[in-house]
Amino acid sequence: MNNLFSIELKKLYSVFNQMGDAVSQQIEQATESYINHDKVAAQALVQQDNSINGNEVDLEKQALTLMTLQQPVADDFRNVITILKASSDLEHIGDHATGIALETIRVKGSHRNQALEAKIETLTKTIRLMLKEALAVFQSIDMKQAHAVASQDQDVDATFDKIRRDITKTIEADPAVAEAGASYLMVTKLLERIGDRIVNLAEEMVYNQTGDIVELNQGRLHPNE
Repeated sequence: MNNLFSIELKKLYSVFNQMGDAVSQQIEQATESYINHDKVAAQALVQQDNSINGNEVDLEKQALTLMTLQQPVADDFRNVITILKASSDLEHIGDHATGIALETIRVKGSHRNQALEAKIETLTKTIRLMLKEALAVFQSIDMKQAHAVASQDQDVDATFDKIRRDITKTIEADPAVAEAGASYLMVTKLLERIGDRIVNLAEEMVYNQTGDIVELNQGRLHPNE
Protein backbone atom coordinates (compact mmCIF):
# COMPACT_ATOMS: atom_id res chain seq x y z
CA MET A 1 0.00 0.00 0.00
CA ASN A 2 1.63 3.28 -1.08
CA ASN A 3 1.60 6.29 1.21
CA LEU A 4 -0.91 8.31 -0.81
CA PHE A 5 -3.35 5.42 -1.00
CA SER A 6 -2.96 4.83 2.75
CA ILE A 7 -3.74 8.48 3.50
CA GLU A 8 -6.80 8.51 1.27
CA LEU A 9 -8.01 5.19 2.69
CA LYS A 10 -7.79 6.59 6.23
CA LYS A 11 -9.96 9.50 5.07
CA LEU A 12 -12.53 7.02 3.77
CA TYR A 13 -12.59 5.18 7.08
CA SER A 14 -12.97 8.49 8.91
CA VAL A 15 -16.04 9.39 6.82
CA PHE A 16 -17.39 5.88 7.36
CA ASN A 17 -16.99 6.15 11.15
CA GLN A 18 -18.72 9.53 11.18
CA MET A 19 -21.57 8.01 9.21
CA GLY A 20 -21.75 5.13 11.69
CA ASP A 21 -21.96 7.51 14.66
CA ALA A 22 -24.69 9.52 12.94
CA VAL A 23 -26.72 6.39 12.21
CA SER A 24 -26.40 5.23 15.81
CA GLN A 25 -27.80 8.55 17.00
CA GLN A 26 -30.56 8.24 14.42
CA ILE A 27 -31.62 4.89 15.89
CA GLU A 28 -31.72 6.31 19.40
CA GLN A 29 -33.63 9.45 18.40
CA ALA A 30 -36.13 7.50 16.30
CA THR A 31 -37.02 5.13 19.12
CA GLU A 32 -37.08 7.96 21.64
CA SER A 33 -39.51 9.95 19.49
CA TYR A 34 -41.69 6.87 19.12
CA ILE A 35 -41.84 6.09 22.83
CA ASN A 36 -42.41 9.74 23.74
CA HIS A 37 -45.07 10.09 21.00
CA ASP A 38 -43.07 13.10 19.74
CA LYS A 39 -44.21 13.66 16.18
CA VAL A 40 -42.24 16.91 15.85
CA ALA A 41 -38.95 15.18 16.67
CA ALA A 42 -39.88 12.32 14.36
CA GLN A 43 -40.52 14.72 11.47
CA ALA A 44 -37.15 16.40 12.05
CA LEU A 45 -35.50 12.99 11.96
CA VAL A 46 -37.15 12.12 8.65
CA GLN A 47 -35.75 15.31 7.14
CA GLN A 48 -32.34 14.57 8.62
CA ASP A 49 -32.18 11.24 6.79
CA ASN A 50 -31.23 13.05 3.60
CA SER A 51 -27.87 13.95 5.16
CA ILE A 52 -27.13 10.26 5.87
CA ASN A 53 -27.92 9.38 2.27
CA GLY A 54 -25.72 12.25 1.13
CA ASN A 55 -22.83 10.95 3.20
CA GLU A 56 -23.06 7.58 1.47
CA VAL A 57 -23.03 9.22 -1.96
CA ASP A 58 -19.98 11.31 -1.03
CA LEU A 59 -18.20 8.25 0.31
CA GLU A 60 -18.95 6.32 -2.88
CA LYS A 61 -17.52 9.13 -4.99
CA GLN A 62 -14.34 9.25 -2.89
CA ALA A 63 -13.93 5.48 -3.04
CA LEU A 64 -14.43 5.29 -6.82
CA THR A 65 -12.02 8.16 -7.37
CA LEU A 66 -9.44 6.43 -5.18
CA MET A 67 -9.73 3.18 -7.13
CA THR A 68 -9.53 4.97 -10.47
CA LEU A 69 -6.52 7.12 -9.66
CA GLN A 70 -4.50 4.73 -7.50
CA GLN A 71 -5.33 1.40 -9.18
CA PRO A 72 -5.04 -0.59 -5.94
CA VAL A 73 -3.73 -4.15 -5.73
CA ALA A 74 -6.01 -6.96 -4.52
CA ASP A 75 -5.74 -6.38 -0.75
CA ASP A 76 -6.14 -2.62 -1.10
CA PHE A 77 -9.04 -3.11 -3.49
CA ARG A 78 -10.80 -5.26 -0.86
CA ASN A 79 -10.40 -2.45 1.66
CA VAL A 80 -12.26 -0.03 -0.60
CA ILE A 81 -14.95 -2.56 -1.54
CA THR A 82 -15.49 -3.31 2.16
CA ILE A 83 -16.11 0.34 2.93
CA LEU A 84 -18.50 0.67 -0.02
CA LYS A 85 -20.54 -2.37 1.06
CA ALA A 86 -20.50 -1.37 4.73
CA SER A 87 -21.60 2.20 3.99
CA SER A 88 -24.53 0.79 2.03
CA ASP A 89 -25.55 -1.21 5.10
CA LEU A 90 -25.29 1.91 7.26
CA GLU A 91 -27.53 3.74 4.82
CA HIS A 92 -30.09 0.92 5.06
CA ILE A 93 -29.89 1.06 8.86
CA GLY A 94 -30.63 4.77 8.63
CA ASP A 95 -33.62 3.99 6.41
CA HIS A 96 -34.96 1.57 9.04
CA ALA A 97 -34.54 4.24 11.72
CA THR A 98 -36.43 6.65 9.49
CA GLY A 99 -39.14 3.99 9.20
CA ILE A 100 -39.54 4.12 12.98
CA ALA A 101 -39.84 7.91 12.82
CA LEU A 102 -42.48 7.63 10.10
CA GLU A 103 -44.40 5.16 12.26
CA THR A 104 -44.30 7.73 15.07
CA ILE A 105 -45.91 10.25 12.76
CA ARG A 106 -48.51 7.79 11.48
CA VAL A 107 -49.72 6.08 14.64
CA LYS A 108 -52.26 7.59 17.01
CA GLY A 109 -51.38 8.12 20.66
CA SER A 110 -54.20 6.03 22.09
CA HIS A 111 -53.98 2.49 23.47
CA ARG A 112 -50.24 2.70 24.12
CA ASN A 113 -48.59 0.04 26.27
CA GLN A 114 -45.76 1.16 28.54
CA ALA A 115 -44.52 -2.37 29.17
CA LEU A 116 -44.09 -3.03 25.45
CA GLU A 117 -42.48 0.35 24.94
CA ALA A 118 -39.97 -0.39 27.71
CA LYS A 119 -39.00 -3.62 25.92
CA ILE A 120 -38.58 -1.74 22.65
CA GLU A 121 -36.37 0.78 24.41
CA THR A 122 -34.22 -2.04 25.85
CA LEU A 123 -33.95 -3.66 22.42
CA THR A 124 -32.81 -0.34 20.97
CA LYS A 125 -29.99 -0.12 23.55
CA THR A 126 -28.89 -3.65 22.62
CA ILE A 127 -28.92 -2.77 18.92
CA ARG A 128 -26.89 0.41 19.42
CA LEU A 129 -24.29 -1.41 21.53
CA MET A 130 -24.07 -4.08 18.83
CA LEU A 131 -23.52 -1.37 16.20
CA LYS A 132 -20.87 0.33 18.33
CA GLU A 133 -18.98 -2.95 18.65
CA ALA A 134 -19.30 -3.65 14.91
CA LEU A 135 -17.84 -0.24 14.08
CA ALA A 136 -15.01 -0.90 16.54
CA VAL A 137 -14.13 -4.05 14.59
CA PHE A 138 -13.29 -1.82 11.63
CA GLN A 139 -10.67 -0.17 13.84
CA SER A 140 -9.30 -3.21 15.66
CA ILE A 141 -9.57 -5.68 12.75
CA ASP A 142 -10.39 -8.34 15.34
CA MET A 143 -11.98 -11.35 13.65
CA LYS A 144 -12.92 -12.92 16.98
CA GLN A 145 -14.82 -9.77 17.86
CA ALA A 146 -16.50 -9.77 14.45
CA HIS A 147 -17.89 -13.24 15.18
CA ALA A 148 -18.93 -12.09 18.68
CA VAL A 149 -20.87 -9.15 17.23
CA ALA A 150 -22.70 -11.41 14.79
CA SER A 151 -23.62 -13.89 17.52
CA GLN A 152 -25.50 -11.13 19.39
CA ASP A 153 -28.07 -11.06 16.61
CA GLN A 154 -29.45 -14.33 17.90
CA ASP A 155 -30.39 -12.52 21.12
CA VAL A 156 -31.96 -9.74 19.06
CA ASP A 157 -34.01 -12.30 17.13
CA ALA A 158 -35.07 -14.01 20.37
CA THR A 159 -36.13 -10.67 21.87
CA PHE A 160 -38.09 -9.85 18.72
CA ASP A 161 -39.92 -13.17 18.94
CA LYS A 162 -40.71 -12.57 22.63
CA ILE A 163 -42.09 -9.07 21.97
CA ARG A 164 -44.11 -10.38 19.03
CA ARG A 165 -45.72 -13.01 21.28
CA ASP A 166 -46.44 -10.35 23.91
CA ILE A 167 -48.07 -8.15 21.29
CA THR A 168 -50.24 -11.03 20.08
CA LYS A 169 -51.40 -11.79 23.62
CA THR A 170 -52.16 -8.11 24.23
CA ILE A 171 -54.31 -7.88 21.10
CA GLU A 172 -56.11 -11.14 21.89
CA ALA A 173 -56.96 -9.82 25.35
CA ASP A 174 -58.19 -6.47 24.01
CA PRO A 175 -58.91 -6.17 20.26
CA ALA A 176 -59.23 -2.40 20.69
CA VAL A 177 -55.43 -2.16 20.87
CA ALA A 178 -54.93 -3.90 17.52
CA GLU A 179 -53.73 -0.75 15.72
CA ALA A 180 -51.24 0.10 18.45
CA GLY A 181 -50.12 -3.53 18.53
CA ALA A 182 -49.47 -3.53 14.80
CA SER A 183 -47.40 -0.39 15.23
CA TYR A 184 -45.30 -1.97 17.99
CA LEU A 185 -44.74 -4.97 15.77
CA MET A 186 -43.60 -2.77 12.89
CA VAL A 187 -41.11 -0.88 15.05
CA THR A 188 -39.75 -4.06 16.60
CA LYS A 189 -39.39 -5.60 13.15
CA LEU A 190 -37.42 -2.60 11.94
CA LEU A 191 -35.07 -2.92 14.91
CA GLU A 192 -34.64 -6.62 14.18
CA ARG A 193 -33.73 -5.80 10.57
CA ILE A 194 -31.13 -3.34 11.84
CA GLY A 195 -29.59 -6.25 13.74
CA ASP A 196 -29.33 -8.18 10.47
CA ARG A 197 -27.57 -5.25 8.81
CA ILE A 198 -25.07 -5.06 11.67
CA VAL A 199 -24.24 -8.72 11.10
CA ASN A 200 -23.50 -7.74 7.50
CA LEU A 201 -20.92 -5.25 8.80
CA ALA A 202 -19.14 -8.00 10.71
CA GLU A 203 -19.23 -10.27 7.67
CA GLU A 204 -17.76 -7.53 5.50
CA MET A 205 -14.80 -7.10 7.83
CA VAL A 206 -14.14 -10.85 7.65
CA TYR A 207 -14.20 -10.55 3.86
CA ASN A 208 -11.81 -7.60 4.07
CA GLN A 209 -9.26 -9.64 5.98
CA THR A 210 -9.66 -13.07 4.40
CA GLY A 211 -11.28 -12.58 1.01
CA ASP A 212 -13.93 -15.11 2.08
CA ILE A 213 -17.66 -14.39 1.82
CA VAL A 214 -19.11 -15.82 5.03
CA GLU A 215 -22.48 -16.19 6.76
CA LEU A 216 -21.85 -15.48 10.43
CA ASN A 217 -25.41 -15.93 11.63
CA GLN A 218 -26.92 -19.07 10.17
CA GLY A 219 -30.20 -18.38 11.97
CA ARG A 220 -31.13 -15.36 9.90
CA LEU A 221 -34.17 -15.86 7.70
CA HIS A 222 -33.99 -12.65 5.72
CA PRO A 223 -30.41 -11.35 5.39
CA ASN A 224 -31.20 -9.20 2.39
CA GLU A 225 -34.15 -7.30 3.76
